[in-house]
Amino acid sequence: MHSKLLAGLVLGLLTAIPLIAQQRVPKIAQRGVGRFIYNTLNDTSSAASSKILAFPTAGFSPETSLELGVRVFSLYYAKNDTLVNRLSELVLYGFVTLRGQFGAQLENAIYSDKNTYYLLGRARYQQFPLLYYGIGPDTDPNDPALVNSSYIQIRQRGMRRIIENWYAGVEVDFQNLQRVSFDRVDPGSFELPAGGTGSTTLELGGTLVYDDRRNVLNVRKGAFFEAAALRSVPAFGSNFRFQRLLFDGRLYRPLGRRNRVLAFQATGTFMSGEVPFNNLALLGGESTMRGYYLGRYRDKNLLAAQTELRWLPFGFSRRWGGTLFAAIGTVAPTLSQVQVDRFRWAAGGGVRFLFFQKKDVYLRADLGVTREGTGLYFSLGEAF
Repeated sequence: MHSKLLAGLVLGLLTAIPLIAQQRVPKIAQRGVGRFIYNTLNDTSSAASSKILAFPTAGFSPETSLELGVRVFSLYYAKNDTLVNRLSELVLYGFVTLRGQFGAQLENAIYSDKNTYYLLGRARYQQFPLLYYGIGPDTDPNDPALVNSSYIQIRQRGMRRIIENWYAGVEVDFQNLQRVSFDRVDPGSFELPAGGTGSTTLELGGTLVYDDRRNVLNVRKGAFFEAAALRSVPAFGSNFRFQRLLFDGRLYRPLGRRNRVLAFQATGTFMSGEVPFNNLALLGGESTMRGYYLGRYRDKNLLAAQTELRWLPFGFSRRWGGTLFAAIGTVAPTLSQVQVDRFRWAAGGGVRFLFFQKKDVYLRADLGVTREGTGLYFSLGEAF
């Protein structure tokens, strides 16, 4: 039933958008809801103007099944200066799913005037029954535990530009997991992981970022690099002590015509100490290793890389585009225990629709394929 409902929603969207987005205003778009949808899909405001938009969404992923929610976007340039300042974005998202999950998430990438200060991060709350497969690269895909919990995370980086395109600052990562229960077919053979009865952690550290991207939601050319070191500190009664090093490198290169972009990303996480299971590095999800359940593999150390070829838009269309992508990744308890034969692969493709025409921002729908199954993802902006 879920797949039929999802197919109907997708078919309706694909059928309606070309009609609504045409240059001539159809009768259905001249008043009421039809006019709102038409004006949304045909944003004619200047690139410098701020844009705030709220609309209902429907999505699907391996983590949530069918998901219904509301997204509120704010896209703007500081002081409306498009020549010097970079595009800032705030995204607030609230959702419920057919699996009884609900939550809210706020993502931000905010630049001050002249790009002097940079605030990058997210805050989220979720009430989730999630699947826990265990820790390590060899967990069984057929015997997960169902974890019920209430989860809060706040991760922010506050940075100042030190030289052209280089930023340095502080990073904070707060996580709280409570009301935790593990449901399993054979609970007698299951050992709770660290943090299995709940945990609260606060990590503090420093971060160094290189970023010359003009539009973080759709990069045509540029690079992004982040290196950070964090350490847990005693707070809120936490007894967990651990350290984290991470890096994230991305490169974007145009190919021939401006509408084609080749994108690369490599990420790594390296942890030591006693780490709660929810703080471990997670492989999968809508941004990295699309097609794998977020947290299908988790451990103290993670290595992953992906590449994506984008047509934004296709040569024969003004608003429709597409992508092809491939990724590999693995997890391990220590860096010395990373094994080549434990790397997993993911590949797939997607379609794009130019949602904000003046700001060059696309809606995306991606299908990721892995050896364990597939995942379908809907979102605003590119995966990385």
